[in-house]
Amino acid sequence: MLPFARVTILGLGLIGSSIARGIRQHMPSVRVTGYDADPSVRATAVAIDLCDDVADSAGTSVIDADLVILCVPVGAMGAAAADIAADLPADAIVSDVGSSKGSVIEAVRAALPDATFIPAHPVAGTENSGPTAGFASLFHHRWCIITPPEGSDSLAVERVSEFWRRLGATVDTMEPGHHDRVLAVTSHLPHLIAYTIVGTASDLEEVTQSEVIKYSAGGFRDFTRIAASDPTMWRDIFLSNREAVLDMLQRFTEDLTALQRAIRWGKGDELFELFSRTRAIRRSIIDQGQDDARPDFGRSHE
Repeated sequence: MLPFARVTILGLGLIGSSIARGIRQHMPSVRVTGYDADPSVRATAVAIDLCDDVADSAGTSVIDADLVILCVPVGAMGAAAADIAADLPADAIVSDVGSSKGSVIEAVRAALPDATFIPAHPVAGTENSGPTAGFASLFHHRWCIITPPEGSDSLAVERVSEFWRRLGATVDTMEPGHHDRVLAVTSHLPHLIAYTIVGTASDLEEVTQSEVIKYSAGGFRDFTRIAASDPTMWRDIFLSNREAVLDMLQRFTEDLTALQRAIRWGKGDELFELFSRTRAIRRSIIDQGQDDARPDFGRSHE
């Protein structure tokens, strides 16, 4: 039995459009209604037949929904929830896809105090955005972390979990605060570092007469892919998860200082030990199926 029959997706960017496509592929009998605050995105969604129906307002989109997924930047979650408050069915479950949880739970609860809210975070994405960027297999063999607040209804948690399993994800459950600390180091800090390195390269462009871009090696190239991610989304993530991000950034700064000292004093053994340890982490990521073991990250050279 399907966990939901009528799903509404608020926000039709990469994640929202991928959910819509995934439902169509894996749960074709489920009716999908979409809404986006941007009229041009709604028009594109209609043109590409993304959903069964694209509503003209947030309230209209949720009238008969039994699952509503907020696929908007984390800084907009509260406003999106408020937009549907008057029309949300009493028995509907509300979820989200945000990369930080503490601030999202607080904002959605303030707007929808009586709603059943089961937060979720599919750990998947690309540097692309918009309704045409989504694809049905985005969540295949990727983690989706369910972060139910204390006291959440266990049946509602299981229904949301089963929904993500049907989309091909592997589901785990995590306390919201713990989730925010884990993601701060595995996702948020790497993005912050990528934005910084690419920004530094941009500042050096004039000095190096464009050689930074012309001769960008694999490492810098991969940083630019991360740094091409949606700026609105990442601005909101850093601000909403600021405490965990600042904590991890401080730890990183201390480790970077130690690495700087090892290089300055020629401590090759320390460098070798660090590089060996980090290489083992890379291997474990591949072993768990979270990346491609083929040379050059599986890129085609045809």
